[in-house]
Amino acid sequence: MVEIQNQMASKELSLLEKRITIQAFWVFTFAIIVAIGAQIEIPNQPVPFTMQTFFVLSAGALLGKRGAAVSMSLYLILGIIGLPVFSGGAFGLAKILGPTGGYLLSFPIAAFAVGYLTKLRSEYWWMLISMTVGSIIIFSLGTLQLNFLYFHNWIISFQAGFLIFSWWDGLKIVGAATIAYSYFQRLKIH
Repeated sequence: MVEIQNQMASKELSLLEKRITIQAFWVFTFAIIVAIGAQIEIPNQPVPFTMQTFFVLSAGALLGKRGAAVSMSLYLILGIIGLPVFSGGAFGLAKILGPTGGYLLSFPIAAFAVGYLTKLRSEYWWMLISMTVGSIIIFSLGTLQLNFLYFHNWIISFQAGFLIFSWWDGLKIVGAATIAYSYFQRLKIH
């Protein structure tokens, strides 16, 4: 009996270790994917158009709240310690403290929020709402820092830091929600 219990405990531990390894892989992978998304940019001053938020929202839905927040925190740490993971190959604490820092610092918060919300319901419309909330978090914190550090004018900051991105991020929200929803639907079938 003890031997059977030991075998069961060993099997459970093995499954747990496998699950942790897989989760760690995806946490690291999404941090790298966001870094790649930062390099896909359309220049715009002071904040470029990038694909980062698409992958931040996707991470939230696919990794869950904790995994996504850890992944986005890892992304920030990689940039702060000197890896060229921010847009335009930038890196360092100066980027975090600059006009785009609010957007970057919001990534773990937004990913956590999307991860939390997408676990509440599984409908497509809910994915869209969850990712819209994540985008609002990103652009609100980004616009806030942009105003305090760059423009010092709320109207200009809102136009240059929030409104200008709304059409672009609307497309990213639809794309990320569609991919996440399709993924979860496929899981239900199999």
